Amino acid sequence: MDLGLAGRRALVTGAGKGIGRSTVQALYAAGVQVVAMSRTQGDLDSLVRECPGVETVCVDLGDWEATERALGGVGPVDLLVNNAAVALLQPFLEVTKEACDTSFDVNLRAVIQVSQIVARGLIARGARGAIVNVSSQASQRALTNHSVYCATKGAMDMLTKIRVNTVNPTVVMTPMGKANWSDPLKAKAMLDRIPLGRFAEVQNVVDVILFLLSDQSSMTTGSAVPVDGGFLAT
Repeated sequence: MDLGLAGRRALVTGAGKGIGRSTVQALYAAGVQVVAMSRTQGDLDSLVRECPGVETVCVDLGDWEATERALGGVGPVDLLVNNAAVALLQPFLEVTKEACDTSFDVNLRAVIQVSQIVARGLIARGARGAIVNVSSQASQRALTNHSVYCATKGAMDMLTKIRVNTVNPTVVMTPMGKANWSDPLKAKAMLDRIPLGRFAEVQNVVDVILFLLSDQSSMTTGSAVPVDGGFLAT
């Protein structure tokens, strides 16, 4: 299906790896002019080699002032994918201040900041746009050692309003997903709760992101869309 995204301009955070990188590649293939944000310059350099013409912004989204400077001259943006996140897994009784601060700075505060910048630009231009936040099934179900991560994603879901939607995937087979769920016993406990019996592939999530960015979803707003194989339905 042609989603009608060609010719528009998109900003994707956390674009260096995993879901963000694949989202950039899919938007690029759809004829979108993409601005890719990552804190790792090497990832951005290799992405540009794969997708010539993609613009890059290298910044740590946990740094409010640096992000403000980095996006000050980014230009008009029609579509925003707030994908950047960290998952610092600790037992609740061992959660540190540093883990709390880093998680909320990147997973929530940066979403607010980047969305403000893009939304102000859309309003000033009188332009139509769409924002998709990449949340998680962890926003709605507690997971062992994920207390801070669950809290940040729950806060993201509550933040999502007015032509903004979230995708809420289960475990996704990104490098981070594979690293955190490589223990067969840990993985089995989660897979037993997923009716389809498997974890998500990156493309499963990217397909929903592109739909939510497109005018095909123009009647969908403030929604959290599960990509979880039925986990939240059980």
